[in-house]
Amino acid sequence: MFARVIVDISNTNVDRLFTYSVPEQLKVAPGQRVLVPFGRGNKPIEGFVIALSDESGTSHAVKPIIRTLEPYTVLTAEQLGLSEWICSAYHCTRADSLRGMIPAKLRGSRVKEKTVRTLRLSPSADRSEFIAGITAKDGGIKAPKQLEVFDLLDHPNAEYSSADICAFIPGASAAISALVKKGVLIEAGREAYRDPFAGRDVEPTLPLPLLPAQEQALKTICTAEPGEVLLLHGVTGSGKTEVYMQAISAELEKGRGAIVLVPEISLTPQTTDRFRSRFGDSVAVLHSHLSDGERFDEWRRIRFSKARVVIGARSAVFAPVEELGIIIIDEEHESSYQSELTPKYSAIEVARRRARLTGARLVLGSATPSLTSYYRAKRGMYKLIELKERINGDAMPRVDIVDMRAEYRSGNNGIFSALLREALSACLERKEQAILFLNRRGYSSHVECRACGFVFTCVSCDVAMTYHKFDNVLRCHYCGTSSCVPNKCPSCGSEFVKFSGIGTQQVEEQLHELFPSIRTLRMDTDTTGGKNSHRDILDSFTRGDADVLIGTQMVAKGLDIPNVTLVGVVFADSTLFHSDYRSSERTFQLLTQVAGRAGRADKEGRVVIQTNAPEHRAIALCTRHDYKTFFNLEIKDRLHTLFPPFSVFARALFTSKSEDEAAEAAGRFSEGVTQRILGVLTDFSAQDELIFVMPGAAPIRKREGEYRYAVIIKLARTAHTAKAIEAIYAYANEKPEDALRSIEINPQDML
Repeated sequence: MFARVIVDISNTNVDRLFTYSVPEQLKVAPGQRVLVPFGRGNKPIEGFVIALSDESGTSHAVKPIIRTLEPYTVLTAEQLGLSEWICSAYHCTRADSLRGMIPAKLRGSRVKEKTVRTLRLSPSADRSEFIAGITAKDGGIKAPKQLEVFDLLDHPNAEYSSADICAFIPGASAAISALVKKGVLIEAGREAYRDPFAGRDVEPTLPLPLLPAQEQALKTICTAEPGEVLLLHGVTGSGKTEVYMQAISAELEKGRGAIVLVPEISLTPQTTDRFRSRFGDSVAVLHSHLSDGERFDEWRRIRFSKARVVIGARSAVFAPVEELGIIIIDEEHESSYQSELTPKYSAIEVARRRARLTGARLVLGSATPSLTSYYRAKRGMYKLIELKERINGDAMPRVDIVDMRAEYRSGNNGIFSALLREALSACLERKEQAILFLNRRGYSSHVECRACGFVFTCVSCDVAMTYHKFDNVLRCHYCGTSSCVPNKCPSCGSEFVKFSGIGTQQVEEQLHELFPSIRTLRMDTDTTGGKNSHRDILDSFTRGDADVLIGTQMVAKGLDIPNVTLVGVVFADSTLFHSDYRSSERTFQLLTQVAGRAGRADKEGRVVIQTNAPEHRAIALCTRHDYKTFFNLEIKDRLHTLFPPFSVFARALFTSKSEDEAAEAAGRFSEGVTQRILGVLTDFSAQDELIFVMPGAAPIRKREGEYRYAVIIKLARTAHTAKAIEAIYAYANEKPEDALRSIEINPQDML
């Protein structure tokens, strides 16, 4: 027997199948990890078995597999097929595509199963003899704790850890030691799963009655064709989650599993609690804030079908769920579903492929779908489902827009408008809660010299440093570099150093100046570095430990806190005027989502949006929660300018310590790839479908000490687009550039 193996090395020179013989005593299956000798020195290297064959298929000498790394397959047959597609779709090695499907620490055996020391009665232990041995001359028991421990374990198959015994019998440690010494107890061991839900109990819940629109949505999902994609467009508070859970129940009854993706780690605790209350121990969670051991054990629970419902962030799309029945992607419009690491995959596109391979249904849910998804639904590529009203019949929250230019002209140069101050005061008087949203952490967005205009920038990145008041430093939010705040301008020597812009820290400080007794919590990257930080902050706010939650986009999505009646958007323009064709779309989505956090129960909600551009449609249409009008206007502009979904952008990114080297590599690639694309399109008489190829410095020219140049390629979306993209990848493989770091299709971040 021979095995075709991909060695676990991310290098295009070894990105192919290698053949190894399988020793007779070794049991190997496709999807298993193995240790193989590699190269002239026969260095032991980890690898993945892709296929088995009775013939070697080569005239060269074949080396034997050294051993298997686990007694089970870590990859399913479906995952092996999916990895092949990922390689071609995202221009990565097979090793890269397979690595993302297993826990990172499994590679190199850096994480192991946890075993717990347990105790049980010796087979020779006799209760009568034992009691006789601890009975005093007066008939009393000399060691009552030992007898309690004996009786606890004197049952068939009784086996407990020392901690478990001490939980039943406080103060039993000395008794346990004595019994072990006597040989009455013998030590054993059992495998234990590290539980990310430890100490977090939930009350079981039953399915809720559905409104007619929810019933119809559920019926449409459950009767959809295998592999079909459905877009559930429901306003905030319309009951999408209940529809998700009842659709999952229907799949579990058929013996099939489910994957549910959420965009932010901060949503995971609240989301998992809701699903655990419905599905109990069948729920597993996968996200980056788990410990290595917890992630490994949750992955194993899924792999061995002990958990059938997986909740997680982007990478959970690869969870090894067998007999997959449904994939749900909540807040499908979020950019966090696009990976920034190799392979630079889209979780939505991977989910579409998995649905096609497994026959699962894919449900994309959002109150503000991406323009591309809604366009596909309108064209019939997805099935459109709509939930137009909130489940409790309440009206959508009232939205007021404040023109901060007028506030400034009237003499108010503070962070809060008169209307927002008034609304906050009224909210506090009613003992209700508020959320203040600002998509910028830190205290001030940048520091500049009033005399000469010099802006303090990161030495390693071409971006302004952000001032953090709590530790009085300037910090780069790209590479993490920090420095002290200088007393003088390094350019002109002036002492007139000014802190410009606002961040969440400054909002919190000024809020306390306005309302000295106010209780606040802040939720941004600076406050959520700990493992359970997101959960602890949200739990505290939900309990009512704070009056106001201040945060970045972490607080904008998915949160359902009944006592929140006011949402204030401090500076709505922070995402509006970026050099990205999606800035208007993202601003509308973000504002609509955060507005939906208000008035979720039976209390009237109110939203105050502060802006310098009140007339912009991304802001103005939020007052009416009018997604369809926004879509119709925005899609016309996209068609006029030939932006996605009517075109495709490809970006090749080049980085180097030398700016000249990065620029020259981008220039060479630009010239060569243009000719290659035109050569392919000529075959279809479609040369005009290549709109432009543009090399140049990236908007952030320097990052983490390296210069960045990009080649932007814009193609009209037609039947020939796939061939043109294949030509880009083929050229990159045939004419490799050392400075080429990645090729992305429709990258989420154009900076």
